[in-house]
Amino acid sequence: MAVDSYDFWLFDLDGTLVDAEWSYTRDVFDRVGDRLGRHFSDREAEVLWHGLGGARDDQLREWNIPPTEFWPVFHAEEDPQLRAEATYLHDDAPELIRSLHARDRPVGLVTHCQAFLTGPVLEHLDIRDWFDTVVCCTEELGWKPDPAPVRHAMRELGVDGEGTGVLAGDGANDVGAAWNAGLDSIHVERHDPAFRGQCVLGDYRITTFRDLGK
Repeated sequence: MAVDSYDFWLFDLDGTLVDAEWSYTRDVFDRVGDRLGRHFSDREAEVLWHGLGGARDDQLREWNIPPTEFWPVFHAEEDPQLRAEATYLHDDAPELIRSLHARDRPVGLVTHCQAFLTGPVLEHLDIRDWFDTVVCCTEELGWKPDPAPVRHAMRELGVDGEGTGVLAGDGANDVGAAWNAGLDSIHVERHDPAFRGQCVLGDYRITTFRDLGK
């Protein structure tokens, strides 16, 4: 595929454009585990952090952890400033975004990362101006693969029902959200599929945004 193939672009954030240092993730799960009375192995922490098993709530239930108990504790243990300072850009992201801006393509962000964390991360990395809209999923708006957050971003961009669009993300939920909203999908695989335990089949499967044509 070529960058020029689409009139507008949407991106996931964590695992797609940015990631957090492992030490931060490990520390958060240690503290969450202390409060829940359950230790999280390194693999369990990575599976939940990156959504490697698909829907996180389903994964929690499989481990006999009620999502209604987990998420309030998890968000309470996240520190926006520490999270921002521990977050880094994937080095293949800036070139793609610059290319889209040069072509005047609308660019939006649709992320499960909550607003109280997303804002500090974007500000710390100085990338807020990359996006014409930023949509953080909520219980009210919906969670990917629900298409509602994607369609909300499209309305914010003024492209709902107009042109052809694509959503790029690192997980199955991103692919599902794209398809459910009538968009094409790009799956950027940041993990060894053997570690993930499954193959994610997007319209395009890449390991770096540098694989995209000009």
